[in-house]
Amino acid sequence: MRSSLIGKIEKAKRYAQEPGRVTLSSFTAHFHGDNASHKISYAEGKWQCSCDFFSQWGICSHSMALQQLLGNMLPKEALASPVATQSLEK
Repeated sequence: MRSSLIGKIEKAKRYAQEPGRVTLSSFTAHFHGDNASHKISYAEGKWQCSCDFFSQWGICSHSMALQQLLGNMLPKEALASPVATQSLEK
């Protein structure tokens, strides 16, 4: 194996241990829930999920799970709860 490739592999290992270096700006995923699978996405500062609960509340167990899984890799606005924001506005 070439030494330059070995260096890149070592750098990748180091980067993988520092997830704070990555900020996701948009993505789409398929979430396999207990009752069904759902399409969930984050783009332009907003979450979307195909589950019925999300359409009423703007948040769901699927989006909250991804917030926990991806944590530091999401921008701050992706971690904010729309439910808490709505209650503050009232």
